[in-house]
Amino acid sequence: MAEVHDSPNPWVAEHIRRFEKTGGRPRPGVNDLLLTTRGRKTGELRRTALVYGRDGDRYVLVASNRGADRHPAWYLNLLANPHVTVQVGTEIFTARARPATASERPPLWRLMVSAMSEYAGYQDQTTREIPMVLLERAQDLGDGAPG
Repeated sequence: MAEVHDSPNPWVAEHIRRFEKTGGRPRPGVNDLLLTTRGRKTGELRRTALVYGRDGDRYVLVASNRGADRHPAWYLNLLANPHVTVQVGTEIFTARARPATASERPPLWRLMVSAMSEYAGYQDQTTREIPMVLLERAQDLGDGAPG
């Protein structure tokens, strides 16, 4: 298996360490997952910790970058290669990631703001529309996922 590089952001790296140390036990009131993408420039596997919501069988992510005016690297990576690996608790699976469509976005945004109210403030801080991402489990484990 290829080496996985954790986020260089100290705050995110600490979340990854806590996730691993606790066996993926969520923080009180927050659902976290680990997302592994393939770097669009380096081809290396990159891992980050993210808050998620559920929409049926799909996992929902917010590419907020804490309200920065640029998209987070993990989002740009999945646009280049939508095959990702996801860890929720102790379960690891492959998925295909895609940005939510304009018609899907409003209810997903409401879902995620209700899960983490900070997202509304992040949107107010930036001129870009913060993308919503849907993760759908890959039917075939050999579906080109990183790893």
